[in-house]
Amino acid sequence: MDMDLLQLAASFFCIAVIYGSAGFGGGSSYIAVLSLFSLSFIEIRMIALLCNITVVSGSVYLFWRNGLFTSKRILPLIILSIPFSYWGGRYNIEEQAFYILLGISLFIASSLMIYNPQSQSESNLQKLSKYSNAIIGGGIGFLSGLVGIGGGIFLSPLLHLSRWGKIKSIAATTALFILVNSIAGLTGQIITNGWSISIHYPIILMLSVFLGGQVGARLTIFRLRSIWVKRVTAILIMMVAIRLLLSI
Repeated sequence: MDMDLLQLAASFFCIAVIYGSAGFGGGSSYIAVLSLFSLSFIEIRMIALLCNITVVSGSVYLFWRNGLFTSKRILPLIILSIPFSYWGGRYNIEEQAFYILLGISLFIASSLMIYNPQSQSESNLQKLSKYSNAIIGGGIGFLSGLVGIGGGIFLSPLLHLSRWGKIKSIAATTALFILVNSIAGLTGQIITNGWSISIHYPIILMLSVFLGGQVGARLTIFRLRSIWVKRVTAILIMMVAIRLLLSI
């Protein structure tokens, strides 16, 4: 195993631990790290989505075992997100234009989450209509397929700011959303561009993020207080936004 791959595996493990604690796959940070290596943008997006799928598959299982899903509220978010994520994965966009919009929107979302950090309780939760959930899911699904991430980094701040559910329930919902949209986005990319990556890189990196994601999800379920999950989420989104804007 070459040194570059070892460094990538160690970096991806750490990313998966941190992002997994918020219900994220880490796709945005995988893309940032992979961009430092001699890989094409198509390869980078595919590897990031494969790692996303690996991390959140394990997280979804753990969240499900601990009863953190509410199917009646989650299904409307997912139904439109899957086809829209697939279409986004098939669409080619100019990188710089997208990252400008992405960086600004994430910076605003994370700032609002940091400014309004209180924990959600049963008494102050908002019940969005099925149509509102479907519109949110479809829009975020398209964006996630477009750039090659699972969409959790868009969905999570929206759910927090709208008081959609309890914080750990939002982390679980975000993980499931990332899983289905990463699969749909990857399918769209493969159909459009074919399979263009060497298999040994994804296997090593997927193993690293699986282990890291398991550590992160267990921290959320058994160790971290809900308010800290929300703070970690906000800080992660802010860091990604700043990195994107500085790299343009």
